[in-house]
Amino acid sequence: MTNLADQPTSIALAVDGHDGPPRLARGGADDGIGFGPSPSGLPSSGRTAEQWRDDILDKLLYEVGRTTQTAAPQDWYQATAYAVRDQIVDGWVGSRTRTYDEGRKRVYYFSVEFLIGRLLTDSLCNMGATAAVRQALNTLGVSLDSISELEPDAALGNGGLGRLAACFMESLASLSTPAYGYGIRYEQGLFKQALVDGWQRELPEDWLSLGNPWEFKRPDVAYPICFGGVVEHIGGDGDKGRAVWHPAERAVAIAHDTPVPGWRGRHVNTLRLWSARSLDPMQLEAFNRGDFVGALADRAKIEAISRVLYPNDETEAGQELRLRQEFFFTSASLQDLTRRHLTQYKDFASLPDYCAIQLNDTHPSIAVAELMRLLIDEHGMAWDEAWSITTRTLNYTNHTLMPEALESWSVELLGRVLPRHLEIIYQINWEHLRRIAEHGPTTDARNAALSLIDEQHGRRVRMGHLAFLGAHRVNGVSALHTELMRQTVFKELNEVYPGKIVNKTNGITFRRWLFEANPRLTALLVETIGPAFLDDPMRLVEAAPFATDPVFVERYARCRRENKISLGRIIRDRCGIATDPASLFDVQIKRIHEYKRQLLNVLETVALYQAIKDDPGQSFAPRVKIFAGKSAASYVRAKLIIKLANDVGHRIDADPAVRDRLKLVFLPNYNVSLAEDIVPAADLSEQISTAGMEASGTGNMKLGLNGAITIGTLDGANVEMRTNVGEENIVIFGLTTPEVQAKRAAGITGAEVVAGSPRLARVIEALKAGEFSPDDKQRFAPLLDAILGADPFMVCADFDSYWEAQRRVDALWADPAAWWRVSILNTAHMGWFSSDRTIREYCAEIWGAPTD
Repeated sequence: MTNLADQPTSIALAVDGHDGPPRLARGGADDGIGFGPSPSGLPSSGRTAEQWRDDILDKLLYEVGRTTQTAAPQDWYQATAYAVRDQIVDGWVGSRTRTYDEGRKRVYYFSVEFLIGRLLTDSLCNMGATAAVRQALNTLGVSLDSISELEPDAALGNGGLGRLAACFMESLASLSTPAYGYGIRYEQGLFKQALVDGWQRELPEDWLSLGNPWEFKRPDVAYPICFGGVVEHIGGDGDKGRAVWHPAERAVAIAHDTPVPGWRGRHVNTLRLWSARSLDPMQLEAFNRGDFVGALADRAKIEAISRVLYPNDETEAGQELRLRQEFFFTSASLQDLTRRHLTQYKDFASLPDYCAIQLNDTHPSIAVAELMRLLIDEHGMAWDEAWSITTRTLNYTNHTLMPEALESWSVELLGRVLPRHLEIIYQINWEHLRRIAEHGPTTDARNAALSLIDEQHGRRVRMGHLAFLGAHRVNGVSALHTELMRQTVFKELNEVYPGKIVNKTNGITFRRWLFEANPRLTALLVETIGPAFLDDPMRLVEAAPFATDPVFVERYARCRRENKISLGRIIRDRCGIATDPASLFDVQIKRIHEYKRQLLNVLETVALYQAIKDDPGQSFAPRVKIFAGKSAASYVRAKLIIKLANDVGHRIDADPAVRDRLKLVFLPNYNVSLAEDIVPAADLSEQISTAGMEASGTGNMKLGLNGAITIGTLDGANVEMRTNVGEENIVIFGLTTPEVQAKRAAGITGAEVVAGSPRLARVIEALKAGEFSPDDKQRFAPLLDAILGADPFMVCADFDSYWEAQRRVDALWADPAAWWRVSILNTAHMGWFSSDRTIREYCAEIWGAPTD
């Protein structure tokens, strides 16, 4: 299929380079972009406040159409964003020039989520322009902090998957690795979370209502995306035949580009997001007949593809829309990158040499079949050559060990929506099983486990298996997770293809999660150990000797206190609850899910409440338990956990006997910006997932970097955190992964555990009696039934161990010198968890892509 727009505009030529290498729009590659250190050690762009002032005023007038007399705060935000974007563009074009001129390999990161947060503060930090822009705005009577708050978080993700993708994109740019991020430009996010009487309510998340100054719409960069229809086979079978797909429906994918500047602006990459449009704006005949709604029905169906993040897939229509979304952005991205490669290198034989594609989870795994289709059907390549190119170009990151989270599609649905792709998948499967049979005898059971088609659950295509087969490398995201992949979900495939699974432990970008989120601590570290850690996170270890220095400890603790005061204002404004910064801020912020065990945390809170009531003289640390996170709209138990947390919090806050010693708050509408407020203020980081179920986690890294002490299970990256920070500087509790497996195999119920735990039994009885839900005593029965039965997430099994671990935290808090020593050592030893390290490993060991 051909591009719908064969004549790109001049902007697309300059930035996208469809038909030749880009050239600088103005200035040089380093014009306003190549930064050196400022006296404080933070980067400085070299542009003066006066220059920024002129730029902002120019944009206010000519881009926004306002004067200083008529401008509202939103206008000032827009003008500032446009002025900053202008400075990024020079580096953006210059980065592309270098990539073309030097023939550098590109990385293409496919992800259904990119949780990029606000871009104004992020861009200013990386460009070294924060201080100058702040000063420029001050001369105009405008506060940078105030207008920054007006920027909505880009509603392009929900959790760790999207935040990881954003960190990776920023690190790719910081390491000067040429890269594109590919995803969907959702017009509505997952939802805006409101709490109504403690219940989650989902509201539209219309983040684009006032426009997006960071993106460039590319109406000339458009590709046809086809669905349904039939496949015609012409000219025989095998390599001599040719398949022609006659689709029943066509959409158009339109590109929207956002520049992603790296640290110190040395390199700028592209986040390219696709929006869906109909070929025909309306059915004019139907409209003229008076069928005004019907005339727009086809358009509405097409444009629904990029309307909402994660449509509810409990219905058949929801499942089809989800599949259409995933194929839509995957196909558009593959068409885009293959066109770019063919323009520059003239043939596809060299595609693996110049392109590395990373599939972030199973969502874009249809790329295996789509790349094969493009090479075979559209470009006339033989099967074996196409398969060789595909399997040397694609790579796959697995993020889950839960079989239900490894996507699969019914054969009926896939065949109806993507008939040609189902044929290709069958062919891949046939070749795969044939090769296995050629290497020795096998069994039906083994073949069933290895097959791409699951015959046991209504004939479904296993997308994780498809991604595994089509990938050059398959990676886990923590050492434990990777080893469990080899032993569980991909056990048989790993036996047939040994060495294909590798580990790449996740990381986070320190630019956002330390430099931007915690400027107080960053300034203290620069002053104390010098600015070298800004470019080399491993140099943070130089702060370790100061963990016992009284002056440094006092200043470090003061930074935390000031951050807690700031967070306390947010809690008061959003929840109406007053908090004491002298209390221990105990934080669990993540997607609400039973395996992440927010329920365990709430049950321990109830037990602590009861213990304080029984004996107010006990030496429990005063605590503020802080929860935040969204539940999937259809996840009934997770929504019930949110309600329980809120009911418990309201009961505690209303009880004068404990309100100064214990509080529970649930902050609504968790997103990146809220995380940036919470993370620097956290004293304790709750990483308490059931062992063997959290692939990695990155919240643990963000919180640890800012000095929060981790209480957690030996799950995901907690294992590597213990190694890096030292087992004496982390609070570990609970069953290990083998013990969880043994417990499940033994069939021990939660009720049996409760019988041996008086403290937990009392908590359960309080919930059964409706002490926290007097209006509906049976409200939490579904939660109790789940944990008292099979207790699949070991909430009961780990309760007593968790309680004891929390009392160790109390004891540590009671010794301030010991507490701050452990906190500082956490910050000092988190350098290894930089996403720069992760990306260097990907580049060296999977992608073969350049860095720096």
